[in-house]
Amino acid sequence: MVKNPVLLTLFILLLAAGLLLPFVNYAPNRLMSGRGIGLEELLTGYWLWLPVPALLAGALCFITPSRPLSVAVTILAELLLFCLVALAGSTAARLAGQGGYLVRTSFGSGFWLMAALCLLMAADAIGRVTASHALRVLANAQLWLPLALLLMAGRLDELSLLKEYANRQQVFQAALGEHLTLLFGTLAPAILIGIPLGFVCHHSARWRPALFSTLNIIQTIPAIALFGLLIAPLSGLSAAWPWLRDAGIGGIGLAPALIALVLYALLPLVRSVHAGLQQVPAEVIETALGMGMTRPQIFLRVEVPLALPMILSGIRIIAVQTVGMGMVAALIGAGGFGALMFQGLLSSALELVLLGVIPAIALAVVVDQLFKLIVSFLHQVRQ
Repeated sequence: MVKNPVLLTLFILLLAAGLLLPFVNYAPNRLMSGRGIGLEELLTGYWLWLPVPALLAGALCFITPSRPLSVAVTILAELLLFCLVALAGSTAARLAGQGGYLVRTSFGSGFWLMAALCLLMAADAIGRVTASHALRVLANAQLWLPLALLLMAGRLDELSLLKEYANRQQVFQAALGEHLTLLFGTLAPAILIGIPLGFVCHHSARWRPALFSTLNIIQTIPAIALFGLLIAPLSGLSAAWPWLRDAGIGGIGLAPALIALVLYALLPLVRSVHAGLQQVPAEVIETALGMGMTRPQIFLRVEVPLALPMILSGIRIIAVQTVGMGMVAALIGAGGFGALMFQGLLSSALELVLLGVIPAIALAVVVDQLFKLIVSFLHQVRQ
């Protein structure tokens, strides 16, 4: 009888992906369309034992879940993920040795699905091991250490994604810097504007409906449309005052992107500040007033510290949102990972698209987990 239906479902999907979908795609060069190579063609020699971790994990779904069992599932999922990546790198090196430098070997749909299922399997098992969010984050982070070792050892260099990175390393580093500029350039002014607006919304019933209505309207405007709306006024301002143009402010580039991203960030942040301040007990504020504290002192020393977890949750939302919307900002010349993605789309180069998409996803996940760690730490300190 099945004791862990989640694990069984993931195991069945894992088998289906390995048997039915191409594990890697092989092409003689970048311009030609490649052919898919299934996992069964690659399981030769010492790679014959690769299915063993998956089969063991599948067998464990018939045993009553426990903490030691969940640890075992985590280890098996991590081992399988490591083997899948190592097999893809080994296959790419072998095919490059046969066909030369122009050969392109990329991850197939089977690999991507199997890797995602391994991560889900490990995440489910880690969730059964501990309830601590911090420990969960650390346990999930260590899943990537073996893959980082493969990368640093050069075992994956012949994969087309790594070849694309090697050819565009300077462009990639510039895109990383531009995307981080978009992120921090949005967070700083959004926090400086959003927290006072949240304070006004909380303490002024008169201004609250108008502020929320305005921010809601801004939030409903599509990102590309808002970028387009900012081009004309900023171009006019830079033409009227040349010093703005000299400062880098114009209809395209970083300035309109930052303005749009800050406008989009205000609603989630203002709502989180308002919700956080609502949770501050009225008795605490009355006590602070009785001690002779002024309203600004109460806000900074009492309300903000008590509402900080909720405020940080709002900042986490806008940080992740900014990483994603920063991809679209490349359309108006703001750069970032979106520039790599759109270059790849225009040239039908999948690896170039992935070179922009994968780091953006990784950055969003890192930012999200970092803020969750901070909020979890604050909750533990209060308890």
